[in-house]
Amino acid sequence: MSKNLQTAVLGGGCFWCAEAVFDNIRGVVSVMPGYAGGLVENPTYEQVSSGKTGHAEVVKIDFDPELISYKDLLTVFFATHDPTQINRQGNDIGEQYRSIIFYANEEQKNQAENFIKELDISGGKPIVTEVKPLKKFYEAEEYHRQYYRKNPKQAYCQLVISPKLEKLRENFEKLLKK
Repeated sequence: MSKNLQTAVLGGGCFWCAEAVFDNIRGVVSVMPGYAGGLVENPTYEQVSSGKTGHAEVVKIDFDPELISYKDLLTVFFATHDPTQINRQGNDIGEQYRSIIFYANEEQKNQAENFIKELDISGGKPIVTEVKPLKKFYEAEEYHRQYYRKNPKQAYCQLVISPKLEKLRENFEKLLKK
């Protein structure tokens, strides 16, 4: 494993889903659910859920660029949520569920913007994913961490997360951890 880990911060709806997805990707060292993009310092889940903090539910992904590229992470990100929905993903509604990429540097910014341009050229619905600099990431409370792993029988996990993981296995086998 490389000593030069990089970080990606992505928001595409509920962070339980994103954490479960990226936790299965080869080259991903850790995935931490949290909050970013708002004005409230050290927000709680309840505050973010109110929709009044400006924060989005996100995951911070530490990855080894020798094993997985940022572009591959973006490919998985865009394939496992709907980047055409404004402030929602399925039944999760509010700006905290918006599609957003927080970049760590200009290279990530350029890759994200170019990726979105390519998707927009494909002729479907317009991509509404925001691309913004990461100013601050706040870790989610302990009970949100590894939520799917700890609660696989919970209804939300069965109805929402499990189908995403199945899609991941079907479409991205080469990117999965062995």
